[in-house]
Amino acid sequence: QLVESGGGLVQPGGSLRLSCAASGFSLEYYGVAWFRQAPGKEREGISCMSSFGGKTFVADSVKGRFTISRDNAKNTVYLQMNSLQPEDTAVYYCAADSLDTSCPSVKTYEYNYWGQGTQVTVSS
Repeated sequence: QLVESGGGLVQPGGSLRLSCAASGFSLEYYGVAWFRQAPGKEREGISCMSSFGGKTFVADSVKGRFTISRDNAKNTVYLQMNSLQPEDTAVYYCAADSLDTSCPSVKTYEYNYWGQGTQVTVSS
């Protein structure tokens, strides 16, 4: 099970850090990713990291503003989001790939564990 937290309402230019905690299995050998889905839009892969961080990907839409990281000791993945803009408003999902073959790809079908999502709203 993956459980996201840390979402909420933030003003433009603000920051949030999302967390994704795994239970029932160890994330250490899994590839991990963050996706988001805005109303009326397809789910978009925004960042991923292979086990031990050997491969990473950051979408152009968030490059330089969002950073993925992982703490295997805490069995948790993070997404640090800075300089948030209204267009970043979406439900954010974390996902894990048990085969660790996906990243740097962020296609939804490549990830077989998903969290329930956390809402991020950027508005003044």
